[in-house]
Amino acid sequence: MLDQLEAQSPDALLALIKMHAADPREDKIDLGVGVYRTNDGATPVFRAIKAAEQKLVDTQDSKSYLGPEGDTGFVDALKPYIFGKDATMGGRIEGMQTPGGTGAVRLAVALGKAAGITRIHLGTPSWPNHAQILEDVGVETVGFSHAKADGTADIDALLDVIGKARPGDAVLLHGCCHNPTGIDYTDAQWAQIAQAFAESGVLPILDVAYHGLGQGLEEDVAGVRQVLAAVPEALIAYSCDKNFGLYRDRVGAFYMLARNADALPAITSNANALARANWSMPPDHGGAAVRTVLRDDALTALWLEELAEMRERMRRVRERLAAADEDVPGLNLAALANQNGLFAVLPLSKAQIASLREDHGIYMAGSGRINVAGLHEGNTPKFIAALADVTGG
Repeated sequence: MLDQLEAQSPDALLALIKMHAADPREDKIDLGVGVYRTNDGATPVFRAIKAAEQKLVDTQDSKSYLGPEGDTGFVDALKPYIFGKDATMGGRIEGMQTPGGTGAVRLAVALGKAAGITRIHLGTPSWPNHAQILEDVGVETVGFSHAKADGTADIDALLDVIGKARPGDAVLLHGCCHNPTGIDYTDAQWAQIAQAFAESGVLPILDVAYHGLGQGLEEDVAGVRQVLAAVPEALIAYSCDKNFGLYRDRVGAFYMLARNADALPAITSNANALARANWSMPPDHGGAAVRTVLRDDALTALWLEELAEMRERMRRVRERLAAADEDVPGLNLAALANQNGLFAVLPLSKAQIASLREDHGIYMAGSGRINVAGLHEGNTPKFIAALADVTGG
């Protein structure tokens, strides 16, 4: 039977990683892999996480099963950062640990389907795995425009989708630091979105994967909080892989907002059953490390300091690129200064992207997505010059 399977296309990003590794040029630049990098090109373990892991080594007395809900202390410790002072919203929010933000998104889609969702609207472009998850779970995916040519969000397209949605629809939105464009909705636009959801009754599914990497911890979830304050129900996927540097430990959380506290037990029981069938129980170590950080004032302060360093470095990269706007006409580099997070999309052709790779040793996704954390003060001039070369600037 296995002989009947057809070979699938290899992941384009994995192929890019191999090509970059095989390139002997010392000044090559990797803008493809979606992880944070320092000026030296490293993706280090947070100092706060190192300290928390040492505490776990010294004090953890068991690695027995925790159950499909995972580390509830971890889940609860995150709530004030995501939802604010009223972290339970009057007892209407419950959560569980998941294998990364990907696991949280999949659980949100699967739970939505179990509740009657048949169609999910997804802004395009989006994180490629969003569409793959929706297809694999078996819900219809309908795309709408997320970004306009001027580098701002297409709010009219989203409001039109919410207003015209039919029963059984949901809309999947990035909470902040949009992947791949870096284009976020403004606070005023989030207010419009919240009102549209409230009036339509459409279920919001909010993917918060880069919290703290945009404008700040409070600022990055201000829009999410506006939506949650306006709607009776919502599903929220959260990732600690980026803002705690725990990529390979797969640390995520999934939260459910119910109409009232009495509805939560039934909703949670369904989420637990789906989790049990998918991964049984989430990996514990990363979640335990985050819980340890957030329960220790000194470690929390250290984490916030490290997160601010990351955020400020990426902001400086964006400012350098924006300042070179006149050197590379046609790409609207100036817009990058108003965008957030790790990613941006440059309107380059396939031929131009190939020329950047072959002639200049600059590696980026075929979509034109770049990881701005791959740039720093030392290699940005080379990148700007290469862009000018391939675009005729």
